[in-house]
Amino acid sequence: MYTKPIDLHVHSTCSDGTYTPTELISLASDAGLSAIALTDHDSIAGIQEAVQAASHTDIEIIPGVELSCDYDGQEVHMLGLYIRPDDEEFSAKLEEFGRVRESRNKHMVELLAEEGLDITYEKLIAANPDSVITRGNIARYLVENGCVKDRSTAFSKYLGDDCCCFVPRPKISPTEAITLIHQAGGLAFLAHPLLYHMNLESLTELLTKLKTNGLDGLEAVYSTYQPGDERNMKKLAEELDLLISGGSDFHGSNKPHIRLGVGMGWLYVPYEILTRIQDAKTQAKR
Repeated sequence: MYTKPIDLHVHSTCSDGTYTPTELISLASDAGLSAIALTDHDSIAGIQEAVQAASHTDIEIIPGVELSCDYDGQEVHMLGLYIRPDDEEFSAKLEEFGRVRESRNKHMVELLAEEGLDITYEKLIAANPDSVITRGNIARYLVENGCVKDRSTAFSKYLGDDCCCFVPRPKISPTEAITLIHQAGGLAFLAHPLLYHMNLESLTELLTKLKTNGLDGLEAVYSTYQPGDERNMKKLAEELDLLISGGSDFHGSNKPHIRLGVGMGWLYVPYEILTRIQDAKTQAKR
């Protein structure tokens, strides 16, 4: 049975998206979505604005976040859904992450300037007001100011993990991310598991390990997944007794091939997925 679609993985200008939370609500309405989760990187700054904007619509807002983690030297991401936006401890932890991110960004900008590119941290901030700056923001700045021809070049030549201007940053473990999300009242999902390019055995090992540490689910429906990928992720979730989530990972023009709600054109996340998450959330409160 077809129901109005939802999107549980969306980014705004409060991290590395190009639409404000208010603009996202307008887009969601135009797309016929019944619910979206705002899941900015290491930030919940846009949730209040999104809730306010959605109060005049029928769109449900799920307060969320996406945390960057380190798993045996590989970066993986953890989605938190139904985060309490007013949780002071969680907010303080995100502020700490922000200070580390700021220091890293300044260092990368310095390295870019040393390479002869016309960029300063002050100019970067001015071009991204009220945003959590990521490499995506830096790449966009370089493109818009004629320093490189496109985003791909910015990453392949300067900002990619093995490039001259890349600066690593300390990350928490997936288990620490799960704990933080739970302490803030949320449920924890491993984001886009197939993007980590693990074989089935390694991915199953990771999920099994994380489940023993409280993992609630995995993102089984995602923009880049083919039908077989989605079936495999749903099957794996069922075998491990994990919830599933789904979303586009919409970033606006920073990922122009991804559209809100439909991803690359074939994404469909039914409301039933959110219903199961809500039921689990209710049971967790008992």
